[in-house]
Amino acid sequence: MKKLFLLSALATVLLVGSAQAQSIPFPQPSPAASISQNFATSKIDINYARPSARGRKVFGDVVPFGKFWRTGANSATTITFGEDVFVNGMELKAGKYGIVSFPNANEWTVVFTKDLNVTSADAYQEANDAARFNVKTEQLNQFVETFTIELNNMRNDAADLIMKWEQTQVKLSIKSNYDERLSKQIETVMNKDTRPYYGAANYFYENNKDLNQALTWINKAVEANPKAYWVWLLKAKIQKGLKDYNGALETSAKSYELAKADNDDAYMRNNEKLQAEIKALPDYKPGKAKKK
Repeated sequence: MKKLFLLSALATVLLVGSAQAQSIPFPQPSPAASISQNFATSKIDINYARPSARGRKVFGDVVPFGKFWRTGANSATTITFGEDVFVNGMELKAGKYGIVSFPNANEWTVVFTKDLNVTSADAYQEANDAARFNVKTEQLNQFVETFTIELNNMRNDAADLIMKWEQTQVKLSIKSNYDERLSKQIETVMNKDTRPYYGAANYFYENNKDLNQALTWINKAVEANPKAYWVWLLKAKIQKGLKDYNGALETSAKSYELAKADNDDAYMRNNEKLQAEIKALPDYKPGKAKKK
């Protein structure tokens, strides 16, 4: 009976010890990382694991040249596009893809695969490729200890997907053709709905589209909210773009007074800056405003 009790007690200690060991958050040698970046009219999500060099030679050794690499560690590396994009000029539909690569000293073959779970050469099937790119490597001046994927050089419709480790970097360009799509949506909405005049005018102004149309819409926005000094400021910017400099100065003065009444120093400064820019233009001449 005593022996049975001792065995039972020992089993309990082992079970408790095992449970405690399982709950300890040991650090991962190649920790997981996630990127979620707003881009164009949607976003890009990337999930991967980040191995470190730890004194080892990476490319040509840890990552052999010309061989399959999961482009990270542990689980598969994936990227999700929220809208259709062009990667290095090749169209990719919105959706989720795995990223694998075949690095060489001067060039990588980077593959976007439809298979989201590829972690080995045996599992990889070229038939599942959604896109394949040959990308020249770039030599970095500084050493990158931990493998890094990043989205950088962000613009309204473009970004760079950059992968770097050790002193090697490769870069893929991502572009969105959102302008055509969004312009059609604006036209459709503006034919049916009288509310988003400010947003439509601002989009046309920011993207250097039809400024006469933008002026028509911003005038509607002013009518709807005549005390909105930010609306008046946008109208002044559009007038400046149309070279109605004196009209822009009058409109900006109106925006300034409304902002002053609301104690909004930032908009007061924005108007002062705009007025100074207009008066510094070589083709500016004081005179009457054009027809508004």
